[in-house]
Amino acid sequence: MKHNGIKVAIIEDDDTIRQGYEFLISNTAGYQVVGAYPSAEDAVKRIGDTAAEVILLDIELPGISGIEAIPKLKRLLPNAYILILTVYESERLIFESLSNGAAGYLTKNTSAAKIMEAIKEVMDGGGPMSVNIARMVIRSFQKNQDSPLSKRETQILQLIGEGKSRSQIANELFIDLETVKSHIRNTYHKLDVNSRAEAIKIAKQNRLI
Repeated sequence: MKHNGIKVAIIEDDDTIRQGYEFLISNTAGYQVVGAYPSAEDAVKRIGDTAAEVILLDIELPGISGIEAIPKLKRLLPNAYILILTVYESERLIFESLSNGAAGYLTKNTSAAKIMEAIKEVMDGGGPMSVNIARMVIRSFQKNQDSPLSKRETQILQLIGEGKSRSQIANELFIDLETVKSHIRNTYHKLDVNSRAEAIKIAKQNRLI
């Protein structure tokens, strides 16, 4: 039986980028594009018939986000490997993606050659990541395991460190503003600080974030 190479599907809402990936993959020996979709919803409707082995998935999509789409895609194609290809280098997004079942995480400034290598690597059982992403994952494992902060408090403090406001944090984590304020008060109390700047300084010194 003739095999035309690794079967790749692409989910990317930017037409130019999606077409660029299609051109790159279609014109590289040993690879073929079996589907290309502008949204997760569109992919979920049609990707099940493609037998895709690797899915290149953007995070910021209209409607369902790439991260939310991962479990849906895995149900349709349980043996497919999902490679995130995004502009975002947020620790939270990296870990949500990997926790949901992504096999690798690349940023969009990754060279064409590296993207093709990553597709092959993931098929060979690897977990390809851009250099900056790999550093962030390692740094996260080096965090203080004896932190006095809860997972949610750590998450909120991380977002504060990224410059997010309380209302932005509430929207991003799908919790109400009072809950955010309560977590911040508890964090300040546990760290014995009175300000955002002090909290971030102490947290970084003690490898809490």
